Amino acid sequence: MQKEFQFQVLPEEAADKEALYKLASQKAYIPFSDIRHVEVLKRSIDARQRIIKVNLTVRVYVNEDFVETPTWLPNYPDVSKAEEVIIIGAGPAGLFAALRCIELGKKPVILERGKDVRDRRRDLKAINIDHIVNEDSNYCFGEGGAGTYSDGKLYTRSKKRGDVQRILKLLVGFGATKEILVEAHPHIGTNKLPEIIADIRECILAHGGVVKFNTRVTDILLKGDAMEGVTTASGDIIKAKKVILATGHSARDIFELLDRKKIAIELKPFALGVRVEHPQSLIDTIQYKCDDRGSYLPPAPYSIVKQVGSGTSTRGVYSFCMCPGGVIAPCATSPGEVVTNGWSPSKRDQPSANSGIVVELRPEDFKAFAKKGPLAAMAFQQSVEQLAWKEGGKTQRVPGQRLLDFTNGKLSADVPETSYKPGVTSVELGSVLPDFIYKTLQEGFREFGKAMKGYLTNEAVVHAPESRTSSPVRIPRDPETLEHITVKGLYPCGEGAGYAGGIVSAAIDGEKCAEKAVGYVAEVVGE
Repeated sequence: MQKEFQFQVLPEEAADKEALYKLASQKAYIPFSDIRHVEVLKRSIDARQRIIKVNLTVRVYVNEDFVETPTWLPNYPDVSKAEEVIIIGAGPAGLFAALRCIELGKKPVILERGKDVRDRRRDLKAINIDHIVNEDSNYCFGEGGAGTYSDGKLYTRSKKRGDVQRILKLLVGFGATKEILVEAHPHIGTNKLPEIIADIRECILAHGGVVKFNTRVTDILLKGDAMEGVTTASGDIIKAKKVILATGHSARDIFELLDRKKIAIELKPFALGVRVEHPQSLIDTIQYKCDDRGSYLPPAPYSIVKQVGSGTSTRGVYSFCMCPGGVIAPCATSPGEVVTNGWSPSKRDQPSANSGIVVELRPEDFKAFAKKGPLAAMAFQQSVEQLAWKEGGKTQRVPGQRLLDFTNGKLSADVPETSYKPGVTSVELGSVLPDFIYKTLQEGFREFGKAMKGYLTNEAVVHAPESRTSSPVRIPRDPETLEHITVKGLYPCGEGAGYAGGIVSAAIDGEKCAEKAVGYVAEVVGE
């Protein structure tokens, strides 16, 4: 017999198998000797009170042996001779679109501008050490997309997007730990995700799919209002009537191509701000309300949202992509710009915590770039990144400022070394950020300091900018067919098209676009 229960335990109890058995016995009024196994189904931390508790959902096996559920993957067929579907981009949207195409009997042809996960590392080293930006291979471009080497968070705020558990189970099937099925905020880590991505690619190849690296798409071929294929930078023409466009939020050349060809795109507001690094021990103290979190609690995250200003000038300021025990990475995709992002290894064992702190933007904020039409938000984003590059010293060194100095508009006399490997240049960040963003962030940090005592400190360092929060463009598509509103056979997909916001949501959208591209109709279950 199996029974499910929910209860709260102390962190040390959650880590103790025998303690869980005893608690299950007490809670369920089951003799201890009858319990064969306690399986943890869901786990989350409740740090709202001084005594921190762990919320558990468990399944208790009563006089019944526990049988480990085998790792699940679909029964992928050989599609080497099947009809082809072109997928532009090998990020989570593109890879999961390819897997779903194979599952449904079609042959995916992935065209990725960057390199495979192994070869990408050399270009990451070049940007970190030598300040050299490869426009096709960097933290944003290459196999696995931006998530591969910039954290690997697997949680999404929107549960309406689709089957989150299916995506997590697929990742487990490709080598991720089963803990991602249990944790409230699952995370793989940048040290583990590349191997999983490589295994996904090998699966695609083994079942007849095609993956082409160093293959940047430079043109879209149309026959009337329908897709006919694409042209690559090498001059190759690849024909297909179905094309899934999954390029990610930084593929500015693709946005420009669509605009140039009069293929409808829309301006999409995003959020822009800074990335702040604190000592992880300080964040632990604030969040856990103790001097030492001990060995049973993970490095503490934080999530905070504030409305600042008044009346019509009120804006949201919020944390974004918070990375406990992580590092800040240089995420420029072209020379002459500076961009920051954050990531954490699987153990989240680095000495600092970092988070994007960003300001919501509105269409009217881009009026100075109105002549760019639907690319106005992108041009705004680009202008900030280029200014940061100039102010930082025209290298990948990032303009930085101590946090308390930032809020007081004071140039920092010195900036300590941070996890950002290319280095930090002391700059008064009002010279980098648009004035309304700068002032909104100053007010936001003051509010953060009230909500999180100890947060507003000169021990923390502000890095600017955090600008690639989401795509500055939306590529419109029919809500039913998921085809572009004017181009048949073109399926705008994932984060770059404006329909996802992270690994899981992008993967879900990739699967949906693949289903529509191959004409899949889900079976209707009878009432």
